[in-house]
Amino acid sequence: MFTPSTIPAAPLPAPRLQTIRPGLALLPPLSRRGAGPGLVVVCPDTEDSLAIVDGVPWPLVKWAEEGYAVVQIQPQEIADGAASALTAACGALAGCDECTPKAKVGIVVYGGDLWNDIAPAISSTSEIVAAVVYAAASEAETSALASSTVPVLQHLGGPGPILGRTVQRVDDKLQRYWYPSVPSDATAASSSSLFSVPFQPGFHYATEAVSHTRSLAFLKPRMDGPYFDLELLWDEHTFYEFGDRSVAHTMSTMVQEPYVNHVPTLTGGIGRASLTDFYRDHFIFSNSPDTALELISRTVGIDRVVDEFVFQFTHDRVVDWMLPGVPPTGRKVEVPFTAVVNVRGDRLYHEHIAWDQASVLAQLGLLPEYLPFPYAVEGHAAAGKPLEYRLPVAGVESAAKLREKNAVASNEMFKYSVREVQGKEH
Repeated sequence: MFTPSTIPAAPLPAPRLQTIRPGLALLPPLSRRGAGPGLVVVCPDTEDSLAIVDGVPWPLVKWAEEGYAVVQIQPQEIADGAASALTAACGALAGCDECTPKAKVGIVVYGGDLWNDIAPAISSTSEIVAAVVYAAASEAETSALASSTVPVLQHLGGPGPILGRTVQRVDDKLQRYWYPSVPSDATAASSSSLFSVPFQPGFHYATEAVSHTRSLAFLKPRMDGPYFDLELLWDEHTFYEFGDRSVAHTMSTMVQEPYVNHVPTLTGGIGRASLTDFYRDHFIFSNSPDTALELISRTVGIDRVVDEFVFQFTHDRVVDWMLPGVPPTGRKVEVPFTAVVNVRGDRLYHEHIAWDQASVLAQLGLLPEYLPFPYAVEGHAAAGKPLEYRLPVAGVESAAKLREKNAVASNEMFKYSVREVQGKEH
């Protein structure tokens, strides 16, 4: 049973950044669980380690939201002595009550130069069991990246040595991913590795997100977690949206700065304030009483849930997140949806929701069967008649075929063609 909305929603954890010494800081987990394994993050200098801009957090915050107790090491500490910095970081985690278990610590290094400085010190640090490195593809090609005594995952900005190949598992201790969309500059390798570091020109959100998922898949089995029940978290969130209809409880299931993107209508919200307004004014109370989600398939990954489902409702009100500005028609709709839900730790970070908007409009009687075709078509030009084409759009049949593959015959739309409009001249 989920907590009923008569009980106040749990507040978000407040970041408690602890400065160990200049260039070295500890942030306990920002999860509801409040405890997790230790992680060392080596990243460029920043004036604000707790910054979140447009929903994108600095790496220290992101990894804390994933449920890790995180120590951040900045370049000044590495310059003063990598071994000393790493020893101090592991000591801080050992003394942190929220760091549990303590025996297995991971390390994430943003930059090939920083990795080369700190890699030799890992051999004398027994707690570290796995490493993730962001570097330039050119550095890997020239063997400019230091080797390590622990398993390493390399994220390499730029194309790989073999055209089209982006994945390489060298052995049990080395895995590589290349990101060809990242500009590769052999004369400035550091710039090619910063696609993963926010708040600077080279940052690329989508590429970083892919690399982050791969990092979690690499680190979690080697660090024994942290693991969370992603299905339960997603079901909890949707219960508060559609069952309990509580804005406060819905938002309590999400990280500090989440976002929702309804792809067909560009509705949703980016950031806590905007998303709270969206849920309150345009979503939770805008859905009809008979709204239902019929699950068709579910895939659970290391940090996300992907659902296929049939979204069902009666259009008895303005459902403006789906049908902006469309008055109620009173009609019933059943349409296939896809939801890609990213879960960060034990809270949702974002939702990418997509559906066939044409099918929705067809079921509401708001699309004609034919529309004018404004281009010339061979074999029809001499007729001097305007043309129209039959819309390749399915109505409720699309939901029926998603439920049962034989419910509707396949390929019937292959019979569609343009036709001349009778009684009308150009």
